[in-house]
Amino acid sequence: MTLIDPHTLPARPTRTATTRSVLMCRPEHFTVVYRINPWMDPALPTDTSLAVRQWQTLYDAYIALGYDVQLIDPVEGLPDMVYAANGGFVIDGIAYGASFTYPERQPEGPAYMDWFRSAGFDVRVPVEINEGEGDFLLVGDTILAGTGFRSDSRSHQEIAGIFGREVVTLNLVNPSFYHLDTAVAVLDGTPGQEHIAYLPSAFDEPSLAILRERYPDAIIVTETDAAVLGLNSFSDGYNIVIASRAVDFERQLREHGYNPIGVDLSELLLGGGGVKCCTLELRR
Repeated sequence: MTLIDPHTLPARPTRTATTRSVLMCRPEHFTVVYRINPWMDPALPTDTSLAVRQWQTLYDAYIALGYDVQLIDPVEGLPDMVYAANGGFVIDGIAYGASFTYPERQPEGPAYMDWFRSAGFDVRVPVEINEGEGDFLLVGDTILAGTGFRSDSRSHQEIAGIFGREVVTLNLVNPSFYHLDTAVAVLDGTPGQEHIAYLPSAFDEPSLAILRERYPDAIIVTETDAAVLGLNSFSDGYNIVIASRAVDFERQLREHGYNPIGVDLSELLLGGGGVKCCTLELRR
């Protein structure tokens, strides 16, 4: 037996959890009746009651972590409204509304903006096509902004003007990872401690060069874990709620000092969404 001196092992980073405020939408009307991404197949049966039970597990996990969880009422005829992250992007009490690419989801934009107004946020109605926090991720003081499938790159200039922060454009090239939050996970967004995970094959080479330069210590996930939307996760800086089937990502997170919490959202995956898709952060 080889004895290992613990003093020779690299120190595990100290991670700190910060309480979060989030917006969610109960999937009472969830089903797949159209196809706007490769995950969706209207020919496959969906179980709305199972989707609700799985979503409830995610909701309960957030409550157990001490998060402030706000709810928006689901609207009949809008089956994708459960994916609350697409409903807008909120920083410093300002809510930049969503303007969806596909007609099937376009009514969601006004519904979410109405909720933001009722909750006291300063709502900015978008001019450009964008799908909210699905394509905008706050990392430190920088906004990573995705384009290629849904959000128009012109929305990146619009959001920079609204929030006055650096916006870095990243081009997505794999249609299975059509939103930025399916290809990048923000593990620690604290300024000076920025840490992310990502899937290299989801990006073009110029975007990969940006990610490698800015985040040299990023976790690189496997294609297998990305294929169950393992990166579509939500972190408070220590606890990270992820897809339960993303087993290697879970291992890597533990090695980096995080506490991964696995949940099964397999039914909602039929619509192309996971943990993060169901979670819109409210930053006042």
